[in-house]
Amino acid sequence: MAEHNTVLENTLRKLLEDRKYLSAKDVLSTMNPSDIASVLDELGKDELPKLFRLLPKELAADAFVEMDSDRQQLLIQGFSDTELRQVLDELYVDDAVDIVEEMPANVVRRILEQADPEMRKDINQILRYPEDSAGSVMTTEYVSLRSGMSVGEAIEHIRKTGYDKETIYTCYVTDRRKLIGTISVKDLLLAKDDNIEIGELIETHFISVNTHTDQEEVAQIFSRYNLLALPVVDSEGLIVGIITVDDAMDVMEEEATEDMEIMAGVTPSDKTYMKSSALELFRHRIPWLMILMVSATFTGLIITGFESALSRMVVLTAFIPMLMDTGGNSGSQSSVTVIRALSLGEVEYSDVPRVILKEFTTALLCGLVLALICFMKIMLIDRLLMQNPSVTAAVALVVCLTMALTVVVAKVIGCSLPVLAKKLGFDPAVMASPFITTIVDALSLLIYFSMTRAILI
Repeated sequence: MAEHNTVLENTLRKLLEDRKYLSAKDVLSTMNPSDIASVLDELGKDELPKLFRLLPKELAADAFVEMDSDRQQLLIQGFSDTELRQVLDELYVDDAVDIVEEMPANVVRRILEQADPEMRKDINQILRYPEDSAGSVMTTEYVSLRSGMSVGEAIEHIRKTGYDKETIYTCYVTDRRKLIGTISVKDLLLAKDDNIEIGELIETHFISVNTHTDQEEVAQIFSRYNLLALPVVDSEGLIVGIITVDDAMDVMEEEATEDMEIMAGVTPSDKTYMKSSALELFRHRIPWLMILMVSATFTGLIITGFESALSRMVVLTAFIPMLMDTGGNSGSQSSVTVIRALSLGEVEYSDVPRVILKEFTTALLCGLVLALICFMKIMLIDRLLMQNPSVTAAVALVVCLTMALTVVVAKVIGCSLPVLAKKLGFDPAVMASPFITTIVDALSLLIYFSMTRAILI
């Protein structure tokens, strides 16, 4: 795809240089809006406005929505008031809101000035809802029908009003704006008689969400019920908008990216990697690195506290990295698995005993196998091949017992902390690899040195 876009970009750039604008327009008219946006994002400041102005109004608006925010800002600043108004007239409200949220204040002011009063009102309404809520990602453009309409009247109403709606495949039947049911266009078209009231055909057992429902929960509902659109109602059951599947997919991508960044010990950012400067990456990474560096002080204190034991049996030092790494990896496996289950709604706080039992059983099996392989490795490689007389069977026993216990402790902690974090209202992803590893490192050393004192000293 990248090579294809590069060829198109070079072709269009050459057509612009040769002033073959009609040929460039013909090429653009055959392309998907997303592909056009990809090409436009790579053009220079002088070429971008020229090529954009060749697009038909509707195609231009669709491509504009798909472009990066910095390129959108560049175009808006170069638009005349008429051009900006034409683009805004072709946008859906939720797309306009997304653009407004990414723009600086002076650009937002200009967008709102050129938007028609109805769109301006809808934009301001959506912006009032909390960030990451259903209200903040919905659109107010949907097909509303009255229950007293006949099938024929409903179809005619859709023909008249459906052009500017986000979707017409599912229609929402209301009584004084109170949502009482849904009906698909398929059911209307297949109705045996155009005179039947749609109130007899509607589905009254529908799924809806409140304006303040978390957007991650909304995405889970789309995935669970295979929906194309989801109505959003206020506290009184009045429909205020809908969320479409494309917006739900954006939420899923956004939430997955955020979780991955948090799990990697990085503060989430709205910008993509290639759009982030080195300074911005530094700002998002350094807080976690400092926290983890300071927390590693506990590991150092534990080693210092057992300094005398290490001085008498220096060979024990060689196995510390292996034990700490294995413990950290074991805890990370459990935490990532449970965090994923939490995000999909598979695990609740009430499931903690079952989760711990499952992970404890898994940890015992993993710990025993790892301990057995570790014992064989120590005796064959460290003692026989490397001919290290300090590596005795007793030392191997201490290391292997520590290995088994560390795996068990790490997996139990790794599975329980994310569930506890969610119960307390924190993002479970915080309890992922860096945080779990730091805790398990300290515990593995405590177990190791306790075993050493009990068996060897």
